[in-house]
Amino acid sequence: MKVISTKKAPAAIGPYSQAIQVGNLVYTSGQIPIDPATGAFVEGGIKEQTRQSLTNVKSILEEVGLTMSNVVKTTVFMSEMNDFADMNTVYAEFFTEPYPARSAVAVKTLPKGALVEVEVVAEVG
Repeated sequence: MKVISTKKAPAAIGPYSQAIQVGNLVYTSGQIPIDPATGAFVEGGIKEQTRQSLTNVKSILEEVGLTMSNVVKTTVFMSEMNDFADMNTVYAEFFTEPYPARSAVAVKTLPKGALVEVEVVAEVG
């Protein structure tokens, strides 16, 4: 097991790692829309928050030489399912075919009041 960490994504705010690699799989922790440069949420709504959350995921993967094309599974948590279409528009900017498998669920609340949180599983190689 290998711990993955980068300053280009928000530091863990609890007893967890940004990501863990086990064998040829990398599991990221859920990424909320914190700008690592400021430590604050990005301004705007679901589109801006989705873009920052996925940018944070991308930065973690880049730390071990991976890209979004290595992602095989994503889970998107949203505080409001009515935001799905706008989230999906931004999500599509980060992935190309073959698209990863995905689950998208609405939850009651997310850390720090985020509108969206994204976690991924990526394959090395």
